[in-house]
Amino acid sequence: MTGSSPRRILHFYLDGFRSMTVGRKLWMIILLKLFVMFFILKLFFFPNYLNTRFETDAQRADYVLDMITRPAAKHNR
Repeated sequence: MTGSSPRRILHFYLDGFRSMTVGRKLWMIILLKLFVMFFILKLFFFPNYLNTRFETDAQRADYVLDMITRPAAKHNR
C-alpha cells in the first residue's frame, strides 16, 4: 500500500456513484426522507422547549440537571 490509499478509496466510491442508475434514485429518496425527518418535523412538531420555558442559561441548566438526576419514580407520577 502506498500513501495514496485514501485517494484510491475516494476514487473507488466516486466511480461507483457515477455509474449508478437505480442507486442514484434510491439515494435521492433517502436524502429527501432525512431532510423531512430532521428539518421539517423538527421545525413544526418539536419546538425548543427550554428556550420557551426559561429565560437564562442557568435556569435551563438547573432544569436539565434536575431531570437527569431525579429518580425514575418521580417521573412516572
